[in-house]
Amino acid sequence: MTKTEKEALQEQPLVQHLIELRSRLLRSFLAIFIVFLGLFSFANNIYEFVAQPLQVFLPEDSHMIATDVASPFLTPFKLTLFAAVFICIPFIFYQIWGFIAPALYSKEKKLALPLLASSIILFYSGMAFAYYIVFPLIFSFFTSVGPETVAVMTDISKYQAFVIKLFFAFGAAFEIPVATLLLISAGIVTPAQLAQKRPYVVVACFVIGMLLTPPDIISQALLALPMWFLFEIGIFFGRFFTPVKDDKQPEEL
Repeated sequence: MTKTEKEALQEQPLVQHLIELRSRLLRSFLAIFIVFLGLFSFANNIYEFVAQPLQVFLPEDSHMIATDVASPFLTPFKLTLFAAVFICIPFIFYQIWGFIAPALYSKEKKLALPLLASSIILFYSGMAFAYYIVFPLIFSFFTSVGPETVAVMTDISKYQAFVIKLFFAFGAAFEIPVATLLLISAGIVTPAQLAQKRPYVVVACFVIGMLLTPPDIISQALLALPMWFLFEIGIFFGRFFTPVKDDKQPEEL
């Protein structure tokens, strides 16, 4: 076999992986597009639903405004696209699973499937926590501390960017237990080692909360504290996923 033929055989698996990756990406984009088309006629309803946490705290004579000519169309459009991605998350995760599953051992597959389901549930839980718990608290605070002579009229495009940022921040933050279990099950760290790093993790949670949320202590704490709590949950359940080491020493000859 010539050198060129050997190189061709080595490159073939990589090409097959790239084709498989492209196929699964296209399926994910197609699913998002189909769901988006189905939701587009409800774009204004989706916007009203997302805007509800702020609307309830606005004064009776105050409304959201659109400072850009295209904002009344683009803002519901973007929120509808975001909702399509939100709905397609299980399908997207399934495509990711289908891509990496052939490279896993049977034992790893048994562990990966529950983690995959848990990651989907936790992501949705993080977004629900943001909508039903975080938004009412921070919007109540923002609309109550301003001067009485200032009318609260938020721009809809800025509001849309604000809530999407928080949705993804809380959705990603709620994945901490899954990430912790993966590190422990892979043997990279142990629960005891993670417990020793607890002070640094607490500081990191508040730093991440400061970077991902608005510059107020309430929203920062509402992200940092759940992250810390989820980290502790990951450590607790990680004790059941710690790889068992073989303590048998080789016999001396």
